[in-house]
Parts: sequence; C-alpha cells; structure tokens
Amino acid sequence: MSSESSLFSHRWLPALLLAPMILLILLFFYVPVFQAFYWSFFLEQPFGGGSEFVGFENFQRVLGDPEFWAATGRTVVFMLTASSLAVVVPLMLAIAADRKIGMSYPARNILVWPKGIAGASIGVVFAFIFNPFVGLMAPLNALFPGLWNPGIDGTDAFTTLVAAHVWSGIPFNFVILLAGLRSIPPTMYQAAAMDGAGPWRRIFDVQLPLIMPQLFLTFVLEFTESITSVFALIDTITGGGPGGSTSLLVYKIYVDGFRGFDLSGASTQTAILMVFVLLLAACQFYFLGRRINYER
Repeated sequence: MSSESSLFSHRWLPALLLAPMILLILLFFYVPVFQAFYWSFFLEQPFGGGSEFVGFENFQRVLGDPEFWAATGRTVVFMLTASSLAVVVPLMLAIAADRKIGMSYPARNILVWPKGIAGASIGVVFAFIFNPFVGLMAPLNALFPGLWNPGIDGTDAFTTLVAAHVWSGIPFNFVILLAGLRSIPPTMYQAAAMDGAGPWRRIFDVQLPLIMPQLFLTFVLEFTESITSVFALIDTITGGGPGGSTSLLVYKIYVDGFRGFDLSGASTQTAILMVFVLLLAACQFYFLGRRINYER
C-alpha cells in the first residue's frame, strides 16, 4: 500500500473526525477544571446567590482543616497499597498465562471481562461478597463472631475497597503486561535456559527488565486511577464509613460540595487534588521514566 493511500482526501476531514472527542474533553474535563480553579478564589453561594472574591482564603481554610489532611493520608495509603497490588496481581497472572500453563487460554478471555463492568456495579457486587452475614466471610463469622464486619470496622471496610479496586484493575493491566511478555523473543528464554537460569531467574533477569516500559505505564495509570476513580466504589460499598475511615479525598470533595453545599471548599480541594496528581505523574516520569530503556 502506497503512502498516498493512507492520507485523507480532504484536509479538514481529520479535524472533523476528532471534533466530537475534542468537544467531549473540553466540556467534561477542561471546563470543569477551569471552573474549579476559578471558584477556589471566590466564596460561591450554593444556590446562585452571587460570589465574592476572597483570594487565597479558601486554601488557608482547607489546608487548616484536620479532616482534609486525614482524607489525604487515607488517599496516599490507598494509592500505595491498591495501586501496587493492582499491578503485581495482573503481572503474576500475565506471567502464568504467558507460560501456557493449564487453562491459560480461556483465562486470558475471562480476565478481560471485568473491564466491561461499571465501577458502581463492581461496588455493589463486592459489598455483597464481603457482607459479614451472607458473603464469603459469613462462615468465618459464624465460627468467630465479629471477626469480619466492614460496617463497623474501618480496617475491614478499607480492605474491601482495596480488593474491589485491585479486581477492577486486573483486565487492563493484564492485557498490557501480557502483550509486553508476548513480544519478548523466544531466543532470549532459550539463551537463558542454556546458561542454566531456572524459571525464577528468567523472570527477574529476562522478563521483568524487558517489560519495564509496560510496567512503568501501568504504574503511572494505576496511581492516577486509584486517586480519581475510586469514588464509585466508595459510594456503593462504604459510603465513606464507618466513621469516615474510607472517606478518601475524592469522596470528601463530593460530600462537601453536593451534600454540604460548600462549593468553594470543594473546588479548592479539587484544585489541590489536580495539582497533586500532576506532580505525582511528573515525579514518576522524572525519577522512573528516564531510566526506562525502550530499545531491546
């Protein structure tokens, strides 16, 4: 196929094809982000009663709130635990599938299915699975009463959120990591085996170094996803409870803005969260991205 056949016949056709996506991004991302930063410098009335410019007073109020720092701490803990597990678990599954062990081919299809399930639906299912009376932990609770009760124990509720997030993150990360593993030339495994490297040695000396670009991608996306997209799980599983133990920053923003009608405070927290996510991604690219070798 010649290079001319891959070009668009009309110079404006690419722009027209991209216009719907660009419009959606503008309406549902850039406009809300701009509005949040704008409101963070104003005292907004909850029902359209006007606004008053207050400068950085909203930031002083938010940064002086102990609940904000508590929610931020829980967010960081969740980000580190859930994101790490959401990469390590798919990595182990991808290595097993790449080795073509028993049932690996049907497992490749089954592990992708959760990607088509909405976060709220996942939350409802996990709330039932980890229910202390009718879920998987019910037999243990019958033997040891009170062993598992996410309704009153914050650690149990937090663990349920982590498990739900890890399960929902398996499909995408599994596909990315398996694709990286399948792209490794078989001759490298053969050379390592001839040198006496066992299965575990081949994983750490051959496979992991060669899929570092895929691992880096999944870590960057997972760290961002764990901060911003856990709202649906919190809302359907715990509602921020018990006692605010699962109220991460993204859920606190919702509670303050849509239940407490503190539009200025919620917008200020949104601006801070956006800056934090950008700094986190920048640090990952600065400290980790430049050490990744994309050539084999």
